[in-house]
Formats: sequence, structure tokens, C-alpha cells
Amino acid sequence: MKSALLLLAAVLICGNVSFAAEPPAAKPNVVFIMADDLGIGDVGCYGKELCKIDTPHIDALATQGMRFTDAHSVASVCVPVRVAIMTGRYPWRIQGAGRGGPWGFLSPRMPTGHFTLGRMMRKIGYRTGYVGKWHLGTRMPTTDGKPQGLENVDYTRPLEIGPPQYGFDHSFILPGSLDMYPYVFVRNGQFVGQVTAQRGWSAFNRVGPTAADFEDYKVLDTLSREAEQFVARSAEAARDGKPFFLYFALTAPHTPTCPSPAFEGKSKLGLYGDFVAETDDCVGRITKSLKQHGLDQNTLVIVTSDHGPAPYAGNVRKATVDNLRDLEKLGHHSSGIYRGYKFSVYEGGLRVPLVVRYPGVVRPGTQCDRLVGLNDLMRTLADLCGYEPADDEAPDSISFLPLLRDPAAESPRTSLVMQGTHAFVIRRGKWKLAICPGSGCQGAWGNTPSQNDAWQQAVEQFGRKPSPADLRAAPFVQLFDLEHDVREQKNVAAEHPEIVQQLFDLLDGRIAAGRSTPGEELTNDVPNPNYHSRIPPFVRQR
Repeated sequence: MKSALLLLAAVLICGNVSFAAEPPAAKPNVVFIMADDLGIGDVGCYGKELCKIDTPHIDALATQGMRFTDAHSVASVCVPVRVAIMTGRYPWRIQGAGRGGPWGFLSPRMPTGHFTLGRMMRKIGYRTGYVGKWHLGTRMPTTDGKPQGLENVDYTRPLEIGPPQYGFDHSFILPGSLDMYPYVFVRNGQFVGQVTAQRGWSAFNRVGPTAADFEDYKVLDTLSREAEQFVARSAEAARDGKPFFLYFALTAPHTPTCPSPAFEGKSKLGLYGDFVAETDDCVGRITKSLKQHGLDQNTLVIVTSDHGPAPYAGNVRKATVDNLRDLEKLGHHSSGIYRGYKFSVYEGGLRVPLVVRYPGVVRPGTQCDRLVGLNDLMRTLADLCGYEPADDEAPDSISFLPLLRDPAAESPRTSLVMQGTHAFVIRRGKWKLAICPGSGCQGAWGNTPSQNDAWQQAVEQFGRKPSPADLRAAPFVQLFDLEHDVREQKNVAAEHPEIVQQLFDLLDGRIAAGRSTPGEELTNDVPNPNYHSRIPPFVRQR
């Protein structure tokens, strides 16, 4: 018994020694994996009894590292989130570059000279790679000199603007989401394959230009294989002190819900569960690759989702109103305990899973309840590598490295600006102000109450059409105390007008300053961003 106790004590002592107060001297490799439309309740270690899908690989990372419980996206729809992660700036500050066409023909969402995550990591000394969904806009070569669109792209010539122009040494991307044409991969700026077909996929069946051999159910495997190959090609240099940064942007479980044959029937939940299971397997493939190449102990792995789950996704392949709610009848809640879905201002659309494994720095099995935003990735990696961004670089990004060292430390981030499709949100501490009544989105697929219904009810309650000043108070805004009402069931704006005013002042200040970090005021690329721009016309005073 005495020997056993001594052995246990030695193990515990050695275990404590293995966790550094500071990151290791050698820069770690970094793998950032972001799923698309993965709800916080779709992950086993978050959804728990409300999750009916097994996600062993993400759960294993949480066991080996840290699980954040108050992590948020800056928007509940794809493009602005990706802009914020890539730039460390709120997306509403940034002016897109030029005109483009629909869906995957989107033009660049930021100037090529903008400071980006890829450019920063390359500057720090990393080999940079981007694999997966891009959705930050491209400039494609055209046959007529006009903006890219359905009929004028020259697929034999390379992109004029794509990942290489934003700091990535290697890239293999899908221009937009998996249900957004053109359906063709792009490797290092060059289209892959012959774009000779016209096809669409389940969910929305958007028919458009397609590579002849492109199949929706093969995409996850293709992207995972490309990511594995990037790790393999980078391994020798990484072992010799040249680290790599891999941004792996999965296309799932965003529609079309199309698990590969190997995963159909794998989950207990049906088609949607199968697709989430395959998404989780992609994470497992990368962690396995890291271990195979002897890199797992010196690699920081971060797994998250761009925002909450889509209400139109589920076990019916076609996009369907309340499709996701049908899974709730089976006991699976993609938004977990939270209200709302993708597009909305509610936590179900904005709160995301965030799991971090960093051996020797992050203690296994830890949980952090502090507020962080996905836009904080840039400053966190800069802090990790000892890089000090210039005053105008990443002005809305705040490092959460102190929380990786000590999850109980004081939160570096005290507030966060977010947005649904039709309204802004400002969070400070336990308080969350949504600058709208209702879900802050159209509500066409299942978010309630819808934009028009909520505003109509608010006007009726108010008794007349509001003035601009009236729009800054109840019933035209929603204030939630997330400490006592994380499900956002009670709007307490009328009871706490002083808190509403304070949060408006904070938001106005964040907008005017051009930044939310200390420093000289900056100029927004977009003049006078307006968080009241999507109010229904029938509400406004004449």
C-alpha cells in the first residue's frame, strides 16, 4: 500500500511538472479546425443528455485539453464570421473588394492588402495552409472582363484573388458552401478538373457550373485527405523547427446533408446524425495524422464551429421549415439548452463549441467559463508566438492565451459585439442586449418570432410608430441576464433601462473608435456602420 501511494504521488508530481507556466520555447504547430453549421448541442461533451450523436474525436480533444463554455461567434451566418477570424476585426468595419456574382461567385470580402491571419502566421515564420470552405470571396478570370457569374468564368485560368493573395503558402478550397455553385475545387489558385457540367445538390438544389467528377458526398473525404497530406508534407520541417499553421474549414454539417456511404446508418439519429459523425471523423483523421508523424505533443489543436445549426437541416435532405426541430422530438437538440438557430440573435445561433488541446500547457479535462470570441484567434496566436501586432492590426481581437494557462483567470475579454442577419448584439458580462425585438432574422426556416411579426407586436405594444430615440429602449430591444436566464426566456429591458443605455453607449463607442482594443482611434472602412439598417419599412416614422 505504501509503495502504491508513493508511486501515485510521484505520478501526480510529474504530472504537475509537465504543465508549463509559459508556453514551450519552441513555437507549436497550429491546427485550427472549424466546422460549418455545427451546433453546440451536436457535440457530445456539450450536448450531453440532449445529444444523440456520438462525437468521440472532438470529445477526446476536450478530455485531453480544455472546453470553453462561453465561446461565441461574431455572427450567426457564415461570411462575416470568416472575415472576423481572418482579420481580427469586426466584419461590419470592412469594405469588400469589387463586385461579384451569386453564391460561390462572391467577390473578395476584404482588400488583398489587409492584414490577415495567414499573412501574420507567415510573418512569424510558419508554413501556412488553408484547406476547405473559403467563402471569403474570390476574383475569378472572366471571358468578357465583367464581374464573375454563372456564364462568363474562364476555368482554365487561375484565380486573380484567392488564398495565396491573403498569405497562404498552400490552399485547396471550395469557393463557397457545398450547396453554392460553382461546385469545383481550387488548388493554389488553379481550378481542379473540367467544369463541363451543370448540377445541383439536395437541400436547395441550386443548379450551376460543376466539375465533371464532383460529388457532394465525396467532399469531406477529399478535404480530409488534402489536410492529411499538408501535415505529412510539413512534418519533417516541423520536426526541424519550421512550424506549420493549418486552417481546416470543414463544409459540414452545412447542407446538403450528404454523408458518404461509409457513414450512412452509422449514427442512431438518422441522416443528420450520420453527417455529424462523419464531420467528427474528419477531426479524428487530423489528430491521427499528427500522432503518426510525431507532431501531436507540439501541436496546438483548436476545434470550433462558425455559428449555430441551420434550422432547415435535418433528416430530410431537402431544406425544410423546422427540419431541425423534428430531431428535437427524437431527443436531440442541436442548439443544446439554448434558444434559436443559425441567423438569429439568440445564443443557439451565436454560442459555439470551442475545444483546445495543447499538451504541456493546457491541463487535460479542464473547463473555462470565460467569454471569448472567434475573432480572438489572431491575437491569441500572436501572443503565443511572441508577436506584437501593429497598432492597426487585429484591433478587435483579444488574446485568450492567459485562459489556456489558467481557466479561472480574469477574462481578458469583457465585451463582444455580435450580429444576427438583421440586428446587432452587444454582450458585457452577464448582460446581453439584442437591438431588435424577436429573433433578429426573417424566421423563414424556424427561428421565432420572425422579424416582421416581432416588430409588428412591438409597435402595437408601444401604441404608435417609434422615433429613432424610441428604438433604443423596450419594447424594441431585448435585454437578457444570461447568468440567471441563459435560455433567454425573459426580456428585462423595461426593468433595467440604465443597463440598456450603458450597453448602447458601449456599442456606440466601439463603432466610433474603429477598435475594441487599447490604442489610437482607427477609421472604419465602411463609413458609419448602422445597426438599425434592417428595420422593416412599416415601422419607421414618416
